[in-house]
Amino acid sequence: TLFLFMGSMLGVVLADHGIVLFVFWELTSISSYLLIGFDHRREAARSAALQALLVTGAGGLALLVGLILLGQAGGSMELSTLTHRGEAIRSHPLHLAIFLLIRVGAFTKSAQFPFHFWLPNAMEAPTPVSTYLHSATMVKAGIYLLARLLPVFGNNEVWLVALTTIGSVTMILGGTQALFANDLKRVLAFATIAVLGMLVMLIGIGTETAILAMFITLVAHALYKAPLFFAAGAIDHALHTRQLNQLSGLGRHMPFMACASLLAAV
Repeated sequence: TLFLFMGSMLGVVLADHGIVLFVFWELTSISSYLLIGFDHRREAARSAALQALLVTGAGGLALLVGLILLGQAGGSMELSTLTHRGEAIRSHPLHLAIFLLIRVGAFTKSAQFPFHFWLPNAMEAPTPVSTYLHSATMVKAGIYLLARLLPVFGNNEVWLVALTTIGSVTMILGGTQALFANDLKRVLAFATIAVLGMLVMLIGIGTETAILAMFITLVAHALYKAPLFFAAGAIDHALHTRQLNQLSGLGRHMPFMACASLLAAV
C-alpha cells in the first residue's frame, strides 16, 4: 500500500496534464485512507481514515472543477503551457472562481485552516505512514500545486491576501496547539501544520527570496520531521505510551534515541 501511495505521489509531481494530475491526486487520498486505517480493528483508526478521505476527497472534487475551468480559461490543460498564459487567465471573468476552487483543493490536502483538523487525527496511522505521508509527501501536495501555479495566479492582491492570511493563521494555530498537546505524535502533527502554514504564507508573498525560503524549508522539514516521527514510534513501541507527562527522564534509558532526536531537531 505504501508503494501504491508512492506511485500516486510521483504521478502528482510528474503529471503535466490537469486531469492526469487530478487522477493521481485522488489516488493519494484513496491510498492514504487505506494506510491511515491500516489497523482496521480499531474504531479510532477507521474514523480517522474516513475523515481524511472525506476532507481530501471533497477538496479533490473542487480541484477537478477548478482545473477544468482553468483549462478553458487558458486554452490548454497542460500546466507547462498555462504557466505562460498567466496574464490572460488573470483577466478572465472566472479567474476568482478558478482560484478559489483550486485553493480549496490545495488547502484540504495540506491541512490549512479551517481544514487542518484531519491531520492530527490521522496520527492513528502506523508510524511509517505518519513519517512518509504526514511529514514529507502527501501534506506537501497542496504546497507543490500552489507553487506550480504561482506563475498563473501570482502577482495579484487576491493571491497575496488569501495565501498570506490563511498561511499565517494556520502557522500560529498549529504552533499554539503543539505547545498544549500531550500525545507525542500529535505534537509533531500540530508542528507540521505550523510549517505547512508557513510554506503557504511564503508562496503567497511570492518574491524570489520567499520562494527560495519555501523550497529550503520544504526539504528541511522532511529531513527532520521524518526521523522525529520514527523516534515517536520507537518510544511508543518500547513503552506502549506516547503521553509526554509519562516520558520524563526517558533520555537516560534510551540514550541513542535521545541523541538521534536531538540531531534531527538541530
